[in-house]
Amino acid sequence: MEMNEVSAEEAVAMLLAEAREENEAGAGKLDAGETGEFAKELVHGVLERKSAIDEMLQQYLTGWQVDRLSKVDHQVLRLACYELVFRTDVPPKAVVNEAIELSKRFGTDESGKFVNGVLGRLIAELDKLKAN
Repeated sequence: MEMNEVSAEEAVAMLLAEAREENEAGAGKLDAGETGEFAKELVHGVLERKSAIDEMLQQYLTGWQVDRLSKVDHQVLRLACYELVFRTDVPPKAVVNEAIELSKRFGTDESGKFVNGVLGRLIAELDKLKAN
């Protein structure tokens, strides 16, 4: 959404259109029904809590500012933070593993290690974050 300056609805529609055919992620073709609803929930959830998520992330960035992160690392961290703090249906280990894989695939050579480090610090205080 930030890279292409489109709305949440447009971003999800583009994602689903790509997922129905060959896609850059190398994923198999998807049925848009359930996947689309899940993607919409994630996109809207992150969008609605973007400021709160960025404030949380800033606490766990050592030597970095949120606004200086690469777009890929920033979005992967936002999504992971949303799933870790605001959802209860995904195991934290699965969230971290998926975030690392996304950052490795779409980020730089160092993105996986960076995302892992930030999320590792965040998970250590997850109970405190969920309580607030």
